[in-house]
Amino acid sequence: MAKKNKSKKDIIKAYMDYVLEHSNTPESVFKFGKDNGFTEAEFYNFFGTFKSVENSIFNDFFENTINLLEKNREYKEFDAQNKLLSFYFTFFEVLKANRSYVIMTLSRRKPSLKTPGVLVGLKEAFKEYIDGLDIDTLDLKQEKLEEVKQKGLSELSWQQLLFTINFWMDDNSASFEKTDIFIEKSIKTSFELMNIAPLKSLLDLGKFFVKEKVMRKN
Repeated sequence: MAKKNKSKKDIIKAYMDYVLEHSNTPESVFKFGKDNGFTEAEFYNFFGTFKSVENSIFNDFFENTINLLEKNREYKEFDAQNKLLSFYFTFFEVLKANRSYVIMTLSRRKPSLKTPGVLVGLKEAFKEYIDGLDIDTLDLKQEKLEEVKQKGLSELSWQQLLFTINFWMDDNSASFEKTDIFIEKSIKTSFELMNIAPLKSLLDLGKFFVKEKVMRKN
C-alpha cells in the first residue's frame, strides 16, 4: 500500500504535540519529519519555517472561530456589537481548548501593544473581520476622542483583542469567568465611546481591571 502523504493539518498537530511534550520547538525540519513520518519535502509543501507553522496555528484558531459563527443563523442577524461579542466568546473558547499550547507559545513573547511575530497573520485576519462589520461611528467633536478615531478602528480593535488575550492568560478563575466579564465590559465600553455615550462603562471597566491587578499582587 502506498504511503499516504501528510496533510497540512497532520503537520500542525505533530508540531503542537512536539511543543507541548518538549516545551520547545523542534531542532530541525529533517528530524521533526523523520520522527513523525513525513519528509522535508512534505513539510515545505506547506511551510517555509517553524515560525510559519506557529503563525498558521493562530490563523486556524481564527478560521475555526469564523466557521463556527457562520453556522449559527442568529449570528448573521446580529448587529455589529453582538457579532463582535459572539466572536470574542467563541474565539476564547477555541483558545481554551488549546490553552496549554497558547500559553507556552505566547508566554515567551507575551502580547502587549506590540504584536508578536507569531500573531501577525491573526492580526491581518482580525482587522479584515472588523472592517467587514461596517461599524458605524459618529463624528467625534471631543479632541481626545478624535485622536482615537484617527488611529483607525481596526487597529484599536486589534489592540483591544491583544489586551484581552493578556488578561485571559493571567486569569485563574473557574471557567475563566473573569475574562467573560472583562469581554462584556470592554466591548460595551468600546461601542459606547464610538457613540459618545456616558463614560460610566469606561469607569466601571477601569475599576474592574485595577481591582483584578491588585488582587493578583496580594
